[in-house]
Amino acid sequence: ELAVPVGQRQRLNEEVLPFSAFLTDNFGRRHSYLRISLTEKCNLRCQYCMPEEGVKLTPRSQLLSTSEVLTVAQLFVREGVEKIRLTGGEPLIRPDVLDIITELRKLEGLKTIAVTTNGMNLARLLPKLKEAGLDLLNISLDTLVPAKFEFIVRRKGFHKVMEGIDKAIEMGYNPVKVNCVVMRGLNEDELLDFVALTEKKPLEVRFIEYMPFDGNKWNFKKMVSYQEMLDRIRQQWPSLEQLPLGKTDTAKTFKVPGFQGQVGFITSMSDQFCGSCNRLRITADGNLKVCLFGNTEVSLRDVLRSGASDQELLDIIGAAVGRKKKQHAGECLNISLYLLLLLYAFVLFYMYF
Repeated sequence: ELAVPVGQRQRLNEEVLPFSAFLTDNFGRRHSYLRISLTEKCNLRCQYCMPEEGVKLTPRSQLLSTSEVLTVAQLFVREGVEKIRLTGGEPLIRPDVLDIITELRKLEGLKTIAVTTNGMNLARLLPKLKEAGLDLLNISLDTLVPAKFEFIVRRKGFHKVMEGIDKAIEMGYNPVKVNCVVMRGLNEDELLDFVALTEKKPLEVRFIEYMPFDGNKWNFKKMVSYQEMLDRIRQQWPSLEQLPLGKTDTAKTFKVPGFQGQVGFITSMSDQFCGSCNRLRITADGNLKVCLFGNTEVSLRDVLRSGASDQELLDIIGAAVGRKKKQHAGECLNISLYLLLLLYAFVLFYMYF
């Protein structure tokens, strides 16, 4: 990689530098994937995500407007971002989500527009979403038991989510990704039921290790590791085979031979994938986060509203990307380290008490 001082960085032609220096960090990671949060609001209250009373919302005037979202997106795409994922909160409750997707679709160089949704409004909106240019769907679903669904998300709506999944399949999305956060004592007993869904449907069920977030009362004992999940599934389907892993893939994917779909594992806790991270995130209030687990944020909203030029914005973005750490162990303990500390604590307890 060519090292270019932040103040002098520019989009060089492909013969000199194939990717924008502004989006390349000090470890050579090229950030071609941007996640944009459209809202802090959500119509569910998932136990692993937020407290029952919800979270304190940012005043609307401090959130990115439609034009600001598109301005930022255009700048990142011009520098080499090829995929944008719209998230929340719940992105499909933002009134102008269709307008945003329609305008994003016009950006030259943007190959993929994706949405992560809880699925509550999906069946109703999907025809218009597809018409606007939506390419990929991730739908959150943590249980196949309606009563348990209501307990986990503190709301009704299981059948709406299932209707949205079926509608996505009907409209040709393949695979439809289903995100399942696995929590011990709550839904780990449904692992095999989720895998069975992939037999007849073109789904990619992605099992996500339970991670700590502010307000979700994370407990180590609730976490089910990737290896434990994999072992349990292989007891039922010994022929489960691993699929090739792409350079920037976050999920380790597997397939039962003969099944239409596949399963994946997001191993953020037990086996970090920081070395291949190509993702940046913009919060609903316009802050740039170079790491999902990091606390450091840089306000692009304030810079935008100050009348800064594209070059000034790029310098700020480039500086933030340049400060990205090699891995997120500083904010989110690797499981092996966590176990080591736990063992050390027990040893000290028995030594002194």
